[in-house]
Amino acid sequence: MGATPSVLVIGGGSTGCGIARDLSMRGLSVTLVEQGNLTHGTTGRMHGLLHSGGRYAVADQASAEECIQETRVLEDIASHCVEETGGLFVKRPEDSEEYFEQKLRGCEECGIPTEVLSGREARKREPYLAADVDKAIAVPDGAVDPFRLCVANAASAQNHGARIETHAEVTDLLVEAGEVVGAEVTHESGPGTRTHGKAGTTERIEADHVINATGAWAGRIGDMAGLDVNVRPSKGVMTVMNVRQVDTVINRCIPKGNADIVVPHETTCILGTTDEEVEDPEDYPEEEWEVDLMIDELSKLLPVLQEARTIRSYWGVRPLYEPPGEGTADSEDITRDFFLLDHADRDGLPGLTTIVGGKFTTYRMMAEDISDHVCDRLGVSASCRTAEVPLPGSRDERVLDDAMDEFGLTSPVARRSKQRLGDRASEVLDTDGPNPVICSCEGVTRAEVQDAIDQSGTDLNAVRIRTRASMGNCQGGFCTHAMAQELHPEYEPGQAEAALDELYQERWKGQRHGLWGEQLSQAMLSYALHATTMNRDHATRSAAGSRTASDADAGETVDFEAFDGGAPGGD
Repeated sequence: MGATPSVLVIGGGSTGCGIARDLSMRGLSVTLVEQGNLTHGTTGRMHGLLHSGGRYAVADQASAEECIQETRVLEDIASHCVEETGGLFVKRPEDSEEYFEQKLRGCEECGIPTEVLSGREARKREPYLAADVDKAIAVPDGAVDPFRLCVANAASAQNHGARIETHAEVTDLLVEAGEVVGAEVTHESGPGTRTHGKAGTTERIEADHVINATGAWAGRIGDMAGLDVNVRPSKGVMTVMNVRQVDTVINRCIPKGNADIVVPHETTCILGTTDEEVEDPEDYPEEEWEVDLMIDELSKLLPVLQEARTIRSYWGVRPLYEPPGEGTADSEDITRDFFLLDHADRDGLPGLTTIVGGKFTTYRMMAEDISDHVCDRLGVSASCRTAEVPLPGSRDERVLDDAMDEFGLTSPVARRSKQRLGDRASEVLDTDGPNPVICSCEGVTRAEVQDAIDQSGTDLNAVRIRTRASMGNCQGGFCTHAMAQELHPEYEPGQAEAALDELYQERWKGQRHGLWGEQLSQAMLSYALHATTMNRDHATRSAAGSRTASDADAGETVDFEAFDGGAPGGD
């Protein structure tokens, strides 16, 4: 072992990035590899809730206590990623009074502050609540931007010397003399690849210790070393509305179930969720009835949802873990706690540790736990500092200015920019050149887009997760081409075309289960704009990544045959 111990972290979600930050701050040599973008897996498909722990206060109190503890930490170290919305557990007349009282007692036992509100008081806070909601419990829930938080952790890790490799898939674990000594990694190839000259190559990355932080994919990594990691992926569907109907997290005060939460997030609201066990984290059905369920059930709490437009839906898988021998039949009953699997102790295979389970809210605690463990294994005495040191962008930004005219921007755009950038606002927005708004829905300016391109190259989906450009009401209909234009002149036209294709396809993917009514009209407007101005309904990329007329018969850019027919009985 060298003077500076080395660690390979597999997985670029919240936990993996948190681990990379923690270990690099302790002075270790850290490499993180992720098969897609940062947040490619479960992290990028969560509902954005920063848990107070209230949802677990009855059935899983250990998780509830962890949540309230970590919520307070994230409000301090990641203020530019967190909105302290507060939350309400609301009771309808048909809901159990006994469960309402259990929720109150559970929160008290877990140290979660509560306030009981009458129906009238609850509607004063949130006027769109149903008229027959009779009471509510207020808790300190919040909303969190998982993309921004994950990227901030990765940036902090890089600032402390870590190497972060995206679009780098682990294809094998390296096992020598009965010990894991690293991994074989294949860097993505193809038009628009973001791997800085390593496209299509395979790399052998050796390390003193390997951490499997791949969530729902942890079993696949374990299989590479002949290990059984019993992850039980659970699918959840979320639906994004066109506007922000509430400013408070709304939970229905019932035992955990489907379609029971609304989370205000940036300019939208996210409805959630379902809980259905699946075999494969990448291969599971996407069914329109789940979107219908969200609207139907949550309209009982917020009738205004019946009048709103659904702009997209998305699915993710929870990386639930059940220790051997438990045999829980229903995935909803599996604990949301996390587990550290030391494969030296458990399986007689040193050099590898897996972390599974848990929740986004507790990612930092999970990272601290496994970092402590790995440092103990490697003989490193440095302690964790991630609960005290603010993430990049979070210093002195607890109160945001209402106006930012020092940057020459209108107040709403400037306010949104500063919310995203935190204390980096001056650095990014103070530019000598023109700084027009590129994404009107989310108020993203050229300066922000260019800053994200500097970080992520031609990967416009990486630009999206850093800025929220293309994530608003029009879902990229009016801004994807403008984002691609910002790649000129640094990148070749073929690279810009490939990047635009990738972003545009990702934006379309989430809309296929909501194409009826006004959303169908919006989608067809976007389609018509792109088809008539850029020939996107026929032209496709050549092997070199550029569009050519000879490719016109190769197929449509958007596969409309894959779209379902909308709500039952609809046109």
